[in-house]
Amino acid sequence: MRSPFSFNLLASVAAAGLLGWGLLGPSAATEKAVVLPPPAWAPASSPAALETAVFAGGCFWGVQAVFQHTRGVLNAVSGYSGGARETATYSSIGTGRTGHAEAVEVSYDPKQVSYGQLLQIYFSVAHDPTQLNRQGPDTGTQYRSAIFYRTDSQKQVAERYIAQLDAAQVYPRKIVTQLTPLTAFYPAEAYHQDYATRHPNSPYIRRFDLPKIASLKTVLPALYRETPALVASALDN
Repeated sequence: MRSPFSFNLLASVAAAGLLGWGLLGPSAATEKAVVLPPPAWAPASSPAALETAVFAGGCFWGVQAVFQHTRGVLNAVSGYSGGARETATYSSIGTGRTGHAEAVEVSYDPKQVSYGQLLQIYFSVAHDPTQLNRQGPDTGTQYRSAIFYRTDSQKQVAERYIAQLDAAQVYPRKIVTQLTPLTAFYPAEAYHQDYATRHPNSPYIRRFDLPKIASLKTVLPALYRETPALVASALDN
């Protein structure tokens, strides 16, 4: 389990070159992923003024930060999904036995960014979808790759995109991302919100999360914005 305050050991391991994917930006595999646009998809009705999507891909600090720098995203909240309300706490999910994954709820304007484009960012920049129950130094089912879909439409477009990426052999291994119906999303504790923005000099953030934001700017510049959308209430704590 990560400590939000001390990353000396992780920083030492990372500096020694013992950790794998995306430490200094997207790997060759993820660079290829961004050239594959998501499958064409049109909603059955006119898009709403606001839509939400829930993604899990390792530590929620970095996933939140990436989507906060995405054009059209109005809010991104770190939290937990996949388990019961009673165990939706940071101390509980660290056991890996709650069913929860660290997840991010993304609220976005579908007139500015589509669900398919969010998937493109999720698979290309936010995490490595071929790592099973881990991301980088973080291990356990709470760090699994998962999409918690709200509607059948979200499920279908995610299935099609995963099939497209696997068929193109974008990654050296098959994608292991779980597609799971969303039953509930529980916001994480206030000190987790906007963590990468508020702690840019943290060794963990500098090593694992700032490169993801830089990759978004480099490989999908049309979807990048400089100023992040923040969880305002968290900044008051």
